[in-house]
Amino acid sequence: MTALTTRVFRLPDLGEGLTEAGLVQWLVAVGDTIVTDQAIAEVETAKSIVELPSPFAGVVTALHGEPGETIDVGAPVLEVSDATQPASTTDSGAPNGSDAAEHAAYREEERAGSGNVLIGYGTSDRVTTGRRRARATVVPTSSVRDAAPSAEATLPEPTPTEPGVPAPPTTASRRTVAVRSPLVRRLARDLGLDVHEITPTGHDGSITRADVLAAAVDDAVDGAAAQHRSASGQSLDGLAVVSRERLSALRRAVSAKLSRSRSEIPEATVWVDVDATELWTLRAGMAPEGGRAPSLTALIARFVLLALEDHPVLASRLSDDASELISFEGVNLGVAADTARGLVVPVIPRAHELSVEQLDAALRELTTAARSGSMPPERLRGSTFTLNNYGGLGVDGSAAIINHPDVAILGIGRIIERPWVIDGQIVPRRIVQISLVFDHRVCDGGYAAGFLRRVTELIEHPLRAFGRV
Repeated sequence: MTALTTRVFRLPDLGEGLTEAGLVQWLVAVGDTIVTDQAIAEVETAKSIVELPSPFAGVVTALHGEPGETIDVGAPVLEVSDATQPASTTDSGAPNGSDAAEHAAYREEERAGSGNVLIGYGTSDRVTTGRRRARATVVPTSSVRDAAPSAEATLPEPTPTEPGVPAPPTTASRRTVAVRSPLVRRLARDLGLDVHEITPTGHDGSITRADVLAAAVDDAVDGAAAQHRSASGQSLDGLAVVSRERLSALRRAVSAKLSRSRSEIPEATVWVDVDATELWTLRAGMAPEGGRAPSLTALIARFVLLALEDHPVLASRLSDDASELISFEGVNLGVAADTARGLVVPVIPRAHELSVEQLDAALRELTTAARSGSMPPERLRGSTFTLNNYGGLGVDGSAAIINHPDVAILGIGRIIERPWVIDGQIVPRRIVQISLVFDHRVCDGGYAAGFLRRVTELIEHPLRAFGRV
């Protein structure tokens, strides 16, 4: 008889002292056989959505938590058993040659490690027995915080399939579903759909965007009815309550950061309308043969970085007690990005060293990663100045909130044709409004206005930056 060992995978510290994570969806089910570093769930932190790899290999015997619930750091995520049935043995009880070779290969692979780890746990090149120690107690699936029965009690006995009764879905059949695009996975998650229940039509057996939308249509009527029933009977101030939804970890983090910015920073705003016609015209000729021209955001970002060379206070920080001004050599540029999960600010480190072409590539990569939810937490911190192109949302201006601990943020509105007076004549020109919100503790309005005038000059006369872009 084979002794079964249950190991409990507990939620690790996912970085920056985060104390919890929201469970987005399970990528495995009870009974699945998993390997070391296989993604077992998607979790949402205050920074991003990440796939959680398992540090153990074996058979999943328990999952802790339902999608939408919050799991604390240190609480159980899932339980894994070495085996679910006795191994084939000889008369002496030793594994046969095939099983022994497979077992040895698994141990060798596990010791080697794949490197697919998150902060605080995962495979490594050190041999350790700490995480494989059998635990006396584990936590039951009904709660992530209550004490649990013994490991033996959590392991279901294998039951043979009765004649005529279909066997339960196997791991192989469940894992054949492939989602190649993170955008498609994100769409399915936002629509509340389990990708394993969607019929794939992709040429390689993968789930496409059309598959997700079709499944959403099929699910819409039942979903709407269920939501209506769940909210029935509740009212507030004379109005029926349609639903109650707990704020996501990201939404709560954004709320806390913006509230801190508003409460701590005495901010002021200056803005100006800028004639961007010449930049608009020149940009079309910047595209290399067979390539595309840099985005206007990349061009303006480069002009902002040039202006910050002359006005470095706006890319500085205040100490925690606001008694010292901390200046830096260069700029880490934060770029506000509107995503389905909410506002995030990915960072381009040492952006002052990049050309327009490099900035353009970095901006496109950051935007794609942020909107797909695949941005790692370490790329969402460390900015010293923030750029916010809210013109992409179809608005001309905004009194933006400073991205704490930065001391300034520059906003870019729509670039549209407007009547403009030149040499006494009214002519159509491409006009954009840019605004600067700054911390009045670090500088006065004159300094901020000087920075904005420099940015305006470079936008209106882009050739003056020739050789520096």
